[in-house]
Amino acid sequence: MPSAATMRSFHQVLVNTLVANVTTSYLWFALTFWAYLETRSVMATAIIGGSYMLLVALLGVVFGAIVDHMKKKAVMVLSSVITLSTYLLAGALYLAFDESVLIDWGGPWFWIFAAVILVGGVVENLRNIALSTTVTLLVPADRRDRANGLVGTVQGIAFLVTSVFSGLSVGLLGMGWTVAIATVATALALLHLLFVSIPEAGIAQDPDAPARRFTFRGVLPAIRSVPGLMALILFTTFNNLVGGIFVALMDPYGLTLFSVEMWGVVLGVTSVGFIVGGGLVAKFGLGRNPVRTLLLVNLGVALLGMTFALRELWWLYAAGIFLFMLIMPIAEAAEQTIIQRVVPYETQGRVFGFAASVEAGASPIAAYVIGPIAQFWLIPFMESDAGQSAFGWLLGDGEARGMALAFVAASFVMLVAVLVAFASRPYRRLSAAYAESVPPEPALVPEP
Repeated sequence: MPSAATMRSFHQVLVNTLVANVTTSYLWFALTFWAYLETRSVMATAIIGGSYMLLVALLGVVFGAIVDHMKKKAVMVLSSVITLSTYLLAGALYLAFDESVLIDWGGPWFWIFAAVILVGGVVENLRNIALSTTVTLLVPADRRDRANGLVGTVQGIAFLVTSVFSGLSVGLLGMGWTVAIATVATALALLHLLFVSIPEAGIAQDPDAPARRFTFRGVLPAIRSVPGLMALILFTTFNNLVGGIFVALMDPYGLTLFSVEMWGVVLGVTSVGFIVGGGLVAKFGLGRNPVRTLLLVNLGVALLGMTFALRELWWLYAAGIFLFMLIMPIAEAAEQTIIQRVVPYETQGRVFGFAASVEAGASPIAAYVIGPIAQFWLIPFMESDAGQSAFGWLLGDGEARGMALAFVAASFVMLVAVLVAFASRPYRRLSAAYAESVPPEPALVPEP
């Protein structure tokens, strides 16, 4: 049974996760900045961002099954080894070709280089799924919401550090040195992980699956057995469909207001919101009904998205991003806490993986669609007299009014979806299921 003593192991895992997240986010952010600055193409960044989410969607269930069929530390080591291998390959590609070849987004080597880095970042999600189940393994049931808040805080610290240093690294050192730094940092994270202890007694066996067989079975029955859980996943999926627009356009919009170095600093400063939000959850928890908390957070996201780009003002955009980052750890902690309570431990990896696949699958659809729409229709439209006549009263004028129109429209759709969810029967059923569930208590190695 988890106890206060196992919290020490949990904190060690968090420290290692911080090192790993800093590394992958650092190179992933740098790739996005570098791609836009060198190509000046919204389509290129939309395809890169959409491809990341597509791979997360395709591999989420596979990652979840791996987590359920291996010990958690072995999963984290596997993730680090794969990431290190991809970064070494990216470094070899950078040394093998002139940068003028790599920045030609109409040629194959730009996409191969981006894809290699992308795979290294995607594999980090294997570790993140393992971390979600490790919270259930190591943290007492009445402290899991606060532990999820600490996870959000760690992610916020990683985002702050990488946001600042990715922009500075690309602007001052170039992409080659950025890849080299990421490779060294990944190797150090792997070395540190080898000395981290997770006292897991064994691999929890799913009673509905054949013994010692790698299987995807059990995920859908586990979800269907909880009233309203599938509706929650579908709701989050719809919101991610809208959120894909933000994935595609947030960096290009920011880079119209700031230099790449300053944009990295802005992201770093505003990412303090992640730390504050995660800290609030770690201190106060999520309340008696995390389902309600989750919907309230999404209501806040919709209202923010409708306002932070209404005028081309750097401080308005920065303030909106800060508030957005403040409430996102609350949403993540709420969903994780719900699943950790209502789903049996032996199938949690597959449920987390399934949720990641379904929810993430919506974002690339939106990103792939909004990139060409913004590039070839919205941006030219808002620069025309007709666009200014139709929406200038709302959005003002400026270089990026087409992207602002996309933010406002997507956020309005999200607002309607949240209001409908609040009035729905699945919301009430899942709230009741959470209140009535007995938290799972996985087996640990006995203390000496």
